[in-house]
Amino acid sequence: MRLKEDNLLERLRRERPLIHCMTNYVTAGDVANYLLAAGASPVMADSAREAEEVTAAARGLVLNLGTLSDEKLAAMRLAGKKAAVLGHPIVLDPVGAGGASFRTEAAKALVHELPCSVIRGNVSEILALSEESSALYGVDAGKKDELDRKNLERCAKAAERLARMSGAVVVMTGKKDLIADENRYCLVDNGHPMMKRITGAGCMLDGLTAAFLGVSIEEKKREWVFERAVYAAAAHGLCGEMAWEKTEAAKGGTGTFHTCLFDAVSIITDHQIQEGARIEI
Repeated sequence: MRLKEDNLLERLRRERPLIHCMTNYVTAGDVANYLLAAGASPVMADSAREAEEVTAAARGLVLNLGTLSDEKLAAMRLAGKKAAVLGHPIVLDPVGAGGASFRTEAAKALVHELPCSVIRGNVSEILALSEESSALYGVDAGKKDELDRKNLERCAKAAERLARMSGAVVVMTGKKDLIADENRYCLVDNGHPMMKRITGAGCMLDGLTAAFLGVSIEEKKREWVFERAVYAAAAHGLCGEMAWEKTEAAKGGTGTFHTCLFDAVSIITDHQIQEGARIEI
C-alpha cells in the first residue's frame, strides 16, 4: 500500500497546526516537544475553566486517560463537545482501559459521547473497549494480548467492531500496528523494540496523529482519517528505526534513544516516509 498524501509532513510544517493535548503529566513534556520537533504547535491545558476556549483555537484535540481524575474527565468532556461542534478531529487514548473500572468506564463513556476521529491504544485496551475481556500490564498490552499472526484475526475483528461502534478509525499498536475502520484494516510494520523501553512513545503517536489530522484538507472524504492515521503510524515507527540506528552507532542506551527519537522526527521527510513505510493490507 502506497501512502496517498505524499507531502503531508511538508504541509504540517508549513501550517504548524495548533494541537490541544489533554495528556497525562508523565508524558506531557515529551508530547509537546515531539510535536514541536515534527513542526506542529502544542498547547497543554486541562482545566475545565479554559478547556473549551483552548479547543476552539486549536485544530485538533488529544484526550489521553493516562493520569485520569474526576476533574480532568470533566474538562475532557467539555473540550470534546466543543471539538465536536466545530468539526475538529479528536484522538482518544484509552490508557489502562480494561484494568481499572474508573478508566474503563470513562473511556467507554467518551467513546459513546464524542465523535472520535481516532481511538489509539494497545491491544489490551482496544479489546476492552470492544467488549472483549483483557488483562492490564501497566500501560502495556498483556502477554496474551500481543498482536501476532496467531491472534491477528481476533485483533482485527475487535478493532473493526470498535470502529463500527464508535465511527472512529482504530489504531491498535504493538510489535506491528493495526489500523482499522469498519470495512478494512492494514498492518504497519515500522518501529523498534526500544520504543517500549521509554515512557510516552504511544502518547507521542497520539499527538502526531492529531497533528496530521489537523493539516488542512480540501474535501473531508470518508477515508482521509484512515489514510492519515496510517501515515502517522508509519512515520512514528520510522522515527524509531532512525533513532535506533543513531543510538547503536553511538553505543548508547535508552537516554540516547530518547534524544535521537526527537532528532528523527525533526529531520524525517515525506520521501523517507513514502520509501520506508512497510504497510500490508
